[in-house]
Formats: sequence, C-alpha cells, structure tokens
Amino acid sequence: MSHTNEIAVIGGGICGLSLALNLHRLGIPCRVYERAAEIRELGVGITVLPHAMREFTALGVGDAVLKSGIENVESCFFNRFGQLIYKEPRGKYAGYEFPEVGIHRGRLHLILYHAVLGRLGPDAVVTGRECVGVGQDGDGVTIALKTFPEGTALPPVRAAAAIACDGINSAIRRIFYPGDEIRFAGINTWRGVTRRKPILTGKSYMRVGSILTGKIVIYPIIDAVDGEGNQLINWMAEIKQDSYAKNDWNQPGNLDAFFHIYKDWSFDWLDVADMIRKADQILEYPMVDKDPVPQWSFGRITLAGDAAHPMYPRGSNGAAQAAIDARTLADCLKREAGVPAALKAYEAARCETTARIVRTNREFPPDFINIKVEELVGDRPFGNLDDYITQDELRALSENYKRIAGFSVADVARR
Repeated sequence: MSHTNEIAVIGGGICGLSLALNLHRLGIPCRVYERAAEIRELGVGITVLPHAMREFTALGVGDAVLKSGIENVESCFFNRFGQLIYKEPRGKYAGYEFPEVGIHRGRLHLILYHAVLGRLGPDAVVTGRECVGVGQDGDGVTIALKTFPEGTALPPVRAAAAIACDGINSAIRRIFYPGDEIRFAGINTWRGVTRRKPILTGKSYMRVGSILTGKIVIYPIIDAVDGEGNQLINWMAEIKQDSYAKNDWNQPGNLDAFFHIYKDWSFDWLDVADMIRKADQILEYPMVDKDPVPQWSFGRITLAGDAAHPMYPRGSNGAAQAAIDARTLADCLKREAGVPAALKAYEAARCETTARIVRTNREFPPDFINIKVEELVGDRPFGNLDDYITQDELRALSENYKRIAGFSVADVARR
C-alpha cells in the first residue's frame, strides 16, 4: 500500500476518461479504475453539443469525434401528425465555433479510451475494478477495491485524491449521501438504432410529438453504414404515463410496451412505425435524475459528472457538463495549493451551475416548443400555425432555453 501522488479516477466513462486526459495535459499523474471487465462499444446514440465539442477539441480528439459521427446542420420540431412546427440551424451552421455531432456513444467512449491509453500508457486504465469504499487522512486517500464481476477483495490503493466519476449510482456519493434517492417523474424511454435511408437532409436532428401524447427524438449517428446508402439512425421514444412502472436500465426493450403509441405515425417524410419495427436493437431506460446536493468535495474526495449532478437525458447536456467538470477540476488541481483547496475551488465553480441545469431539464424540457404548440392548437393538425404562434416567438423560446441551459453561442465562446 505504497503512497502515491497519483489522482485516482473512479470510473472510466466519458467523465473519467476526459478527466484523465485533462490531468495528463497539465502533467498531473493519474490512474483510472473502471468496474467493467473491458471497454467495449456499447449503447446507442449521443449528441455532442458545441460546448462538448469545444472540450473534446481542446483535448485533441475533436476531429476523431467529427469523423466518427455525423455533423448536424439543423434541428426540426414536428407535431405528432408530422407537421413542421419550427426549425433552426445547429452547430457551425448556427454561428457556433464548434460543430454539433450525432455519434454512437460507444464510438465516443472508445475514442477517449484509446487517447488515454496512447498518451498515459497501457496501465493508465485498470479494468475489472469496483470501488467499494474510500477513506482519507492528511496525506492521501485509501481506496478499497474488489474484482468485478467476481467480487474478490484486492489490496487497497493509495492516492493523493479520489475523484468519483462512477455515474448516477455512484458508490462514493452514497458514502456522503446514504439516503440519496433517484427521482422518477413517470417518463419512460426506449432507445433504438435502425439502418435506413437518410431522413430529410441526412444531417437533421428531429423532435416529433411531445411527452404528453408520445414523443420521439431521431437523428443519424453513422453515415454509409452498410455500403447501400443507409445510415444508422438513433431514436428515443418517450412517454409520460401514470400507469407505467419504472423501466430498468439497459434492458432489451419490449416493442409491445410502447409501439401502440407510434403505430399510426406514418408521414410523407418518414414512416416512424416502420423505423421502430425495423430496429437492430432497442434498449429501455427510465427518465431519472437526482436532487442537486450542496457539497461535492470532502477533503481529498470529490464527485464529478453523473456522480455529482445526474440530470435528465434531455437536451444532450450530460456529456458536455461532465467534460466541463473534468477540465475545471484538472485546472483547479494545477492552480490551487493543496488537494483539498483545489477540490473546493472546483466545487465552487461547478456545483450551482450544474444544479441550475438539473432543475432546467426538469422544468423546461427541450421539447417545450412541441408542448407549447400542442397546448395552443389542441392535439390536432393545424392549418396556419401563425394564427397561434409566430416563428419569431418560437425562435425566442428556443434561444431562451439555450441561454438557461448554458449553451447559447455566447456561452460556448466564453470558456
């Protein structure tokens, strides 16, 4: 149990790997301890917003992310009858310095993983290691680990600090907040990927319907997936229903549980029902978050990413906020005198900002435009939308959301 000046990063997800790259950038030694036995290309799609691309570009992986995904040119809002409500340019097409990219989450994860191994060395990420406890004294932390999935106890590890990047079910967060509960508001989601011809521009992000009557978010994540002109299309169906129990995580999704909502959704620009039916894979998730907590840093231990501020997977902001946490934390460790002071400075910089985003995602979802139109028009097709609300009014609503959620053009430019 020899003393080490390394920072121990608990969790090798997007947050943990981004932190490792940021620490390495500043010459701070670290090691990542990941529960999974191996890092594989798992999951479905994720949208990398311009402020996340800003962070990944600074880490030298922005080009790899862009090449592995699809750059969004527009975001389109439709009602559940397939009528266009509003559309706007996205990423560089909207004046941001950085693009907005739809990508397979597993591909993004592997880009970060290979960057860490390439720069920090093959021993920088230790897999099959589950953190089961952490203690501290004036000189460092002592981390209790066991093998996963076998559960064999391992010799404890010493480090200068422990950073919990171990997600919404963080074992380290539970030490400080033992009564912490996941919050479920009755919204279940089903995520799938389907191979099919490009939709609209082939670079369009689409929100169709609302969570009140059935909503689906659709965007491409891999171009030319099979040599036959098809893309891999990511979709996420969401519905708020009082009668549903909470979905489980990453379970194979049951088509019968939600397909009845979308079975008649066939538009001149997309047959939604056919796209769902022909999915390669469907996974189910509950829409959950946790109440913001007032403190992340406890001496030489702190929380980051979903361990610190789990938020609804809406507006694609979770990965961006994790990447910003990683950069801010590394900068504080480089700048401040002593680990505890650095972790407190990081908390001061990020805790309230992210709490505001958690609350925004609950109260002001990105499909608020769809909900607003559904309320104004009634749940039926419209003739002339301008009779109810103008495009300028819708644009103002969209800009206000970006401002509240922290990714207006000005926010992204101001690192």
